[in-house]
Amino acid sequence: MPVRSIDDRLNEHVDRIEAEHPPIPLESVDYSVRRPALVRERYGHVLDYMARVELEVDRNVLELTTMLPDPPEVDRRFYAEVWQPQEIRHGLILDELQTRIGHGPATPDTDTVSAKIRILGLLSHLSPIQDIVRLLYYLTGMATERSAVLAYNRLYDGLVELEEPAISETVVAQIRRQEPAHYAFYRLSATGLAQRLAPWQVWLTGQLRRISFAPVGANNDAQKADFGALLDSLGVVDELARFTAEISRVERDLLWANTQGLGTPDYVIRAMREAVGLHRARLSG
Repeated sequence: MPVRSIDDRLNEHVDRIEAEHPPIPLESVDYSVRRPALVRERYGHVLDYMARVELEVDRNVLELTTMLPDPPEVDRRFYAEVWQPQEIRHGLILDELQTRIGHGPATPDTDTVSAKIRILGLLSHLSPIQDIVRLLYYLTGMATERSAVLAYNRLYDGLVELEEPAISETVVAQIRRQEPAHYAFYRLSATGLAQRLAPWQVWLTGQLRRISFAPVGANNDAQKADFGALLDSLGVVDELARFTAEISRVERDLLWANTQGLGTPDYVIRAMREAVGLHRARLSG
């Protein structure tokens, strides 16, 4: 039996996601909440953060088209035709839920492309640089999707504990079911690309990752504090080492395999601790 190439496997995977995981039908969602005030108190800011991040994929696609002037067709198809419609639907559903429990709607930034993204786009016209930018994109995607899966699992468990079956099953369970396939795309893409890069490209990717890593959706101190609050509400703070190891395991293997004894990359742990610290500082006034 012939060995399938990475490209063939990626195309098959995107075909499968598109066929098996279309955007969640709005008519399948039941927003019934037994105790809206309690859900709002415990998880209102969590829903707000998640809704904002999901709705900001419109900006993420603008960033990708800027950073990657000549992406592989399977990448373009994944982020523009499969991932974006799914994630936007997640955001709309979460935003509707939070408004129904009395929380304000999300305020996503859907169109700002930063100067550093534009500079990367200019440099990416050089093929070796675009490959580095692609690997950074895949690593970010892996960390984002793995964080999302872990967060949705915790939110689901919390809503089940609060005896809110409608939103736990028709909102959170439906959304979390779609996230692992996204993670698998990024992991397969990153693994395949890293094997083809020169040592200097892998090294430079690691240095850029070290200075650019941030929690998903946290682009300033206020948003970092919001992320810290999310970790606190979902009970992740006491298990921060396990959480950071989960979201960065493949990244560690791809970028830092030659570093003797390295566990979780220090910049991942540092970013999470900073978010928790900013949250606690805000609480203390």
